[in-house]
Amino acid sequence: MTVEYLGNQELLKLRKTAFLASSTISSETVLQVYDWATEMRNRGECVVSGFSSKLEQDVLHFLLKGSQPIILVLGRQMYRDIPSELKEALAQNRLLMISVSNATRQSKATAMARNRYVCEMADRILFVGVTEQSSLYAYKNKYQNKLEKSI
Repeated sequence: MTVEYLGNQELLKLRKTAFLASSTISSETVLQVYDWATEMRNRGECVVSGFSSKLEQDVLHFLLKGSQPIILVLGRQMYRDIPSELKEALAQNRLLMISVSNATRQSKATAMARNRYVCEMADRILFVGVTEQSSLYAYKNKYQNKLEKSI
């Protein structure tokens, strides 16, 4: 696996909570996750995720409004052009982007590799909306010792 970093690598030394969400989430769960994201932002805790699913992207949006550290793990090659919403956090030295694949686009395989990487680097993991049919189900079972409260 080729790993590339952009941003503040010191964030790797922090206590990290991973956030992984299934692509199908109930609306009441979404509201609970927004509350969780706001709490993490207010506490200044480091959150790591691929921020790939719709809900994960929403969480990233909440977190970027705060000042806490964020680690974004890409299941594709590093951005050639940094998305505008990430530039401020990068300039503030509170964002680390990690690419775990040199593929030009994320695939199911690179997304799975990214999710495994996120789980392995995290101290705690919050899985949301994971069912037996979810691609995250195996990770939820494998990393039970790191599980954060469930939403």
